[in-house]
Amino acid sequence: MSGDAVATLRSRLRGTTVARGDPDYDAARALYNGMIDKKPRVVAQCADVADVIAAVNHARENGLTLAIRCGGHNGPGLGSVDDGLVIDLGRMRGVRVDPEARTVRVEAGCTQGDVDHATHPFGLAVPAGIISTTGIAGLTLSGGHGYLTRKYGLTIDNLLEADVVLADGRFVVANATQNPDLFWALRGGGGNFGAVTSFLFRAHPVSQVFAGPVAYDQAQAGEIMRTYRDALPRMPEELCIFLGLKKLVSSAPFPEPVWGKRICLLMCCYVGAEEEGRRAMAPLLDTLPAPLFDWRGTMPYPALQSMFDPLYPKGMQWYWRGDFVKELTDAAITAHLEQAARTPSEFSLMHLYPIDGAVHRVAPDATAWRTRDATWSMVIAGIDPNPQNAGAITRWAKAYWDAVHPFDMGGAYPNFMMDDEGDARIRATFGENYSRLQAVKRRYDPANLFHVNHNIRPAA
Repeated sequence: MSGDAVATLRSRLRGTTVARGDPDYDAARALYNGMIDKKPRVVAQCADVADVIAAVNHARENGLTLAIRCGGHNGPGLGSVDDGLVIDLGRMRGVRVDPEARTVRVEAGCTQGDVDHATHPFGLAVPAGIISTTGIAGLTLSGGHGYLTRKYGLTIDNLLEADVVLADGRFVVANATQNPDLFWALRGGGGNFGAVTSFLFRAHPVSQVFAGPVAYDQAQAGEIMRTYRDALPRMPEELCIFLGLKKLVSSAPFPEPVWGKRICLLMCCYVGAEEEGRRAMAPLLDTLPAPLFDWRGTMPYPALQSMFDPLYPKGMQWYWRGDFVKELTDAAITAHLEQAARTPSEFSLMHLYPIDGAVHRVAPDATAWRTRDATWSMVIAGIDPNPQNAGAITRWAKAYWDAVHPFDMGGAYPNFMMDDEGDARIRATFGENYSRLQAVKRRYDPANLFHVNHNIRPAA
């Protein structure tokens, strides 16, 4: 990309264009996952939709490989590209709440925390993930699950509309009546179809929650996992409990005597009053051994959403693998415990997130997200702040996944997939919806301009 081409792009944007050699280039290209170091030719920090249109046109006209970065939280670093153009939407962070209609208009650069901050004063929330620094765009386009999923569905089940800049530079609206095929594909199909600049979500009445972690010695994890597995179908949908196998980090707020200890974590959230929450959790928790600690309490929903933020700042080393899980058999639990006993760092983990309840009441072909019969979405994440440990955490995550995958379903939540898993995994994730996604791709991006993602190639 010549100096003249960079100058031309700068002249087209209200936002900032950062190219190689600029003083702030390294800061502009930095990714959430410190394991990944990509060097784009230029980063277009867009100020508005007009900037996005100009940047998409510039990439297409100059034959540049294009990547879209929104909240910047993507695990495999798909928000950047070597030797290409990055469209960075991180400055587009407006949120508009309509408390009467219970809807929220969210620009694509927003984090989950931005949305929670805006909706909480109105006693509302949008179902999303579990870390407030997560970008809402990437989370949504791949499905989105978290504490509110059992009650209110996936994030995409609460998406009413999206504004999109297409590969040819056109701006379109996608909803149930305008470009409905595109709207269908955006709900789970990732960033394959255009640059989404804003979302319109349905919000739900959520204010205070009874929530927090309950931690047990991992030596008791077999009993806990079996009891949890059997209790989950009978839990009220206002209650979400995800299960984790991990170590306690050797720092506050954890008590020093348990630093570095292997634990089985039950992370609880009940949408409602404490008395109701305790009653809902009792059939599970009252039957288990005494925990190492029980930090449940009543708190604002945004406080729960940001609880894990300090443990996972930008720049850590990450390698993860995911799966959808339908049944957690005794043999699968044994495999989990064998692998969790080899955790290579205090930050590495395995989590099982419930995706039953409301998720199961949506037809498999209603959105691009196909796996509506799974019970959990699993992630195995090797995480460490030290780059020298990148190899060890990667090998552990791959070995763990190899050991448990035979017990799981074929596909995975796209946000828990790396970019080295191959086309077969993408096809398995979308199942019978894959050919329909290819047809939508052919209509809206026939030249595959938007391919720096878990790519769905256009139908022939």
